[in-house]
Amino acid sequence: MDNRHIISVSVIVPVFNEEAAIENVLRSLEAELQRIGINFEIIVINDGSKDSSRQIIESFVAGRDAVKLINHPYNKGNGASLKAGARAASYEWLMTFDGDGQHKVEHIKDLLKYVGDYDMVAAAREGYQGPWIRQPGKRFLRWLASYLVDFEIPDINCGFRIVKKGSFFKYINLYPNSFSLYTTSLMAFLKEGLNVKFVPIKINKRGTGKSLVMPRHAVETMFLIIRMIVLFSPMRFILPVSALTFVLFSISFVFDLIAVHLTNTTVALFIATILIFLFGVVLDQLAAIQRHLIQK
Repeated sequence: MDNRHIISVSVIVPVFNEEAAIENVLRSLEAELQRIGINFEIIVINDGSKDSSRQIIESFVAGRDAVKLINHPYNKGNGASLKAGARAASYEWLMTFDGDGQHKVEHIKDLLKYVGDYDMVAAAREGYQGPWIRQPGKRFLRWLASYLVDFEIPDINCGFRIVKKGSFFKYINLYPNSFSLYTTSLMAFLKEGLNVKFVPIKINKRGTGKSLVMPRHAVETMFLIIRMIVLFSPMRFILPVSALTFVLFSISFVFDLIAVHLTNTTVALFIATILIFLFGVVLDQLAAIQRHLIQK
């Protein structure tokens, strides 16, 4: 069955200072959705733009019932914009689509064909993925996230995805107001065993403006990943630390046996191993309680 013809989609487009790209993005997005033939609405969130983005969007929205505009009085962040759009959405499925012109509308049909079988269908960028200087940091974060959730993640923060609204709202109080919302929501879905599908896409090089993703966002994302694991699967994080202290204890204990003298270092490492492991067990139980409360 072709899911493209039976679903309704709320498309959320966050915008901040995209005056050179946003009109073309909205026109091509509207035309492609009409061509595909699904029920849709487009929700544009102007996140306190300082250029003429607001005026351009207002002109586009005029006379179009299927296009809505939400204006933030100041810049709240990409995550805050996505959450505002989700709260205003009328339909069961949410599609996020960046307003900078990098995403290609022809890939929408590639994601739509998996809707219904998955809770989240996320685009995974291939080929050009942004400035080369960011790639080492992205690869490290992707490796770390993949290890922590025990799932090979090809792209942790692409802003082009389709997600079931009910599943998205299940963890909305955990989502940050920054760009890290994409990573946080993805990891929440994976750790809770929801069905996630990655679809390879190509993106355009950014032709205008500049990316709002800063180096500090990578650090924030890394700490958010660790926070999410502490919430959803603490032992995945704690066990390696406990194992490391146990190895150090074992080495120190062997040397103490040879010297026939038990040192304070060996005792401290043994106690640390036990305490870290028990701390992990407690965190795991607290995480289970928290997940139960979220699900309610």
